[in-house]
Amino acid sequence: MRKLGVFSVATALAAATLGVLTSHSATATTPPVAITADDLSTWQTNGIVWAFAQADGVVFAGGTFSAIRPPGSAAGVNEQPAVNFAAFDTTTGAPTGCHLSFTGGTGTVRALTVSPDHKTLYAGGSFGSVNGVGVSNLAAIDIATCTPRNDFHVAVTATVRALTATSDTVYLGGDFQSVAGQTRGHLAAITTTGALKPWTVNTDETARAVEVAADGTHVIVGGDFYTVNGANSHALAVVDATTGAVTKNYPNGFFDNTSVVKDIVTDSTGFYVANEGTGGGVFDGRTAFNYSDWNQRWRDTCLGATQNLALYQSVLYSGSHAHDCSTMGEYPDGNRHHLLAESVDSPALLPWFPDTNDGLGELVGPRVLIVASGGGKDYLWAGGGFTTTNLKAQQGLTRFSNGPDTGAPSVPQVVASSVEPGKVQVRWQSSLDLDDNNLTYNVYRNNGATPVYTVSASSLPWVRPQLTFTDTDVVAGTSYTYRVSASDGTNVSAKSANATTVAAATAETYPARVIADGAGLYWRYDETAGYLADASGNQVAGDNVGYSTRRVVPAAVKGGSTAVTYNGTSQYSYSDRAFPRPTSYSVETWFKTTTTKGGKLVGFGSNTDGRLSASYDKHIYMTNSGQLVFGIYNAGQRTIASGAGLNNGQWHHVVGTQGSNGLRLYVDGNLVASNAAYTTSQDYTGYWHVGGDQLYGWPSLPASNYFAGSIDETAIYPSVLTPAQIAQHHTLGLTG
Repeated sequence: MRKLGVFSVATALAAATLGVLTSHSATATTPPVAITADDLSTWQTNGIVWAFAQADGVVFAGGTFSAIRPPGSAAGVNEQPAVNFAAFDTTTGAPTGCHLSFTGGTGTVRALTVSPDHKTLYAGGSFGSVNGVGVSNLAAIDIATCTPRNDFHVAVTATVRALTATSDTVYLGGDFQSVAGQTRGHLAAITTTGALKPWTVNTDETARAVEVAADGTHVIVGGDFYTVNGANSHALAVVDATTGAVTKNYPNGFFDNTSVVKDIVTDSTGFYVANEGTGGGVFDGRTAFNYSDWNQRWRDTCLGATQNLALYQSVLYSGSHAHDCSTMGEYPDGNRHHLLAESVDSPALLPWFPDTNDGLGELVGPRVLIVASGGGKDYLWAGGGFTTTNLKAQQGLTRFSNGPDTGAPSVPQVVASSVEPGKVQVRWQSSLDLDDNNLTYNVYRNNGATPVYTVSASSLPWVRPQLTFTDTDVVAGTSYTYRVSASDGTNVSAKSANATTVAAATAETYPARVIADGAGLYWRYDETAGYLADASGNQVAGDNVGYSTRRVVPAAVKGGSTAVTYNGTSQYSYSDRAFPRPTSYSVETWFKTTTTKGGKLVGFGSNTDGRLSASYDKHIYMTNSGQLVFGIYNAGQRTIASGAGLNNGQWHHVVGTQGSNGLRLYVDGNLVASNAAYTTSQDYTGYWHVGGDQLYGWPSLPASNYFAGSIDETAIYPSVLTPAQIAQHHTLGLTG
C-alpha cells in the first residue's frame, strides 16, 4: 500500500495567498496569459531598436544600429550591414530581402507604422535620406518593392517619434515645430500622399505617442507636454480626429509633473498608456482608460520607466525596467523585471516573467513591443537596447510565441531532516516557471519510480513558498533518500539531487525547544547550497545574495546540524516573504567571528535581493570592537548594547526582545542590557535579514554593513521570550 504521508497544515496556510491546488495539475501557461516565456531563435542588431511595424508575416524594425547578425553570434561576428532598419520573417526571426538604409540627420528611426491596406510602411525619426533618396525625417516605403515612394515628400523640421495611419491620414508626433512649411507644434496630420491637413494640435513640449481610437473619430496623444491647444493637459489628451479640438484633457496632477507618456495602445473597449517618470517615486507604470468617458479604468504604480505596450487577447504586455512594485502588493525595490503582463481589466501582475537586461543607452532594456502573426502562429516581438534574454546573449531583438510551451520549471532544491522519532521532514522551495505560477510536485523516496507524495502549489519569482512533506512511514536508524520534480502540466523538471537523512531514534532537544517556544521562522543552515529551509513549520524560506559557505562544522549546538559562514563584504540572506511590523517579538541567533569590522547579524529591513534597505531596524549588529547592539527606530535610533570582545572566535548565543517591557538584550543566556521605555518600533513592511543589511546612521557604526563570520540556529518569534526560556536555549545549545 502506497503511503502519502502528511502535507503540513502550516504549508497550506503559508501558501494560501498564492493558492495551493490539490485537485488538478497545472497547465503550461496560466490563463489569461497565452504567450509563453520561451524566447525563440531571432537575429540580432548591434544597437538599439526603437520602433516596430508588421504586415503579412514580416516585422519591420527601426532604430540606431548599423548591422544585424544571426542568433548565437557574438558582436562583430557574422554581421550584415543594416543601417537603422531591417525586416524579418515573423516565423523564423531571420532577415527578409527588404533592405533600406536610413542616413543623415542623427541617423535613427524612431517610429514605424503600416497603412491599413498593408501596402505602405511609414517611417519617422531623424534622417535625411532612404537608400539615397532625399527625405526630411519622414518617409513612405512601398512594401511590395521595398523602395521609397517618390510621390511622398513631407518636410518635417525635427525628429518624428510617433506615427499611426488610417486609410486616408497619417498622424505624427515628435520634436518638430513645422511641417510642410507651416507651424505645427509637435503634432500634425498629413494625407497618404503627403499633403498637410488642417488638423491642429499644438503642444508646448515633445509628443511621443499618437493613436487613433476605435471609433475613428478621436485621436489620443501623449508626450512631455503640459498644454494642448492652450488647455491644461499634461502628458495625455484626447482630441478630435478631424479638427484637433480637445475632447478630454488631463490637467497637471493627473500624472506627476515629471512623468511623461511614452506609448499608447488601443482595443475595442479603451486605451492604455505607458509612463516614464523622472525622480524618486514618480509615476512610471501603466494606466487603462475607458472610451465611454475617457476616464481611468485602473492604474498600476510599479516604478521603473515603462517604454512600450502591446495587446494580445485580453492581456496587456509591457516593456520597462520595473524595479519596485511593492505599492501593488507585488515585489519590493530590487531586481528589475523588464517584461510584464497584466489583464486589461486589472493591474495585478500576471505570471509571465521572461526577462532581458538593461543593456545599452539609458539602461532601460526593451523599448518597443509588437504582436505579429505568421505560419499559423502569433508572436510577441520585443526590441530595445538589451543584450541578453532569459540570461542568454541576445542583442536588440527577441520574440516569444503562443506555443508550444517548452520551458520546464526549475529543479527543486530539497532538504531532508529528522529531529523527532517516527518522522522525516522533506522540505523544498517551490520552483520557478516563467509563464506558469501553478506547478505540481512529485516526491520520490529511495529512488523509487512511483511518487510517494504529490502536491500542487503556486509560486512567483519573488514569492516561492517552502513546501513540506512529512514522511511518517519510517524506521528509526534507517537512511532515507528523497528527490522531487516539478511540472507545469506539459514540461517536467529534472529530479532534484538526492536529499538523505537518517530517521531519528530520539528527539533533538534544542530544535524541539525552539519549535515548542513558538518560533515563526527557524533557519538551521543544513543545506548544501541554495535556499534556506525553515524548520518552524511556517514555511518561511530564506533566499540568498552571494554564495555563502555552507555545511560549516562544528556548528553552534550539539547534534548533526551545520552552520553557515558569510564573507563580510557582499553575502546575506533574507526571508522570501514580507511581514508587517511585529509588535512583540524575539530575535535569536548563534554567531562566531574574529572580525574587527563588525556588521549586521540579523534584522528587519524593507528591501531584498541585492539592494540595501531604505528602512531598517529591529536588528542586532556588531561594532568593530566586538560589542553587540540591539536597536529599533522610534523617533530616532534607540539602542542597548553588550560589552565588547564578543569577536573572540567562540560561539555565542544572542537574543533581542521587544514588547510591553521594552528592549532587552541577552548574551549567552544572560540579560546584559535593557530599556523599558521603548515598546514600539518603526512601522513598515519588511523582510528578516541575516548576515548583512544597511546600517548607515546607527550608533557605533561598524566598518561594514556585512558580518564576516559564522551564523547558526536563527529564529524569529512573534512574542517575547522569557528569561527562563532564553537561558534554557543557551544551555540546550551547549549540552544537547
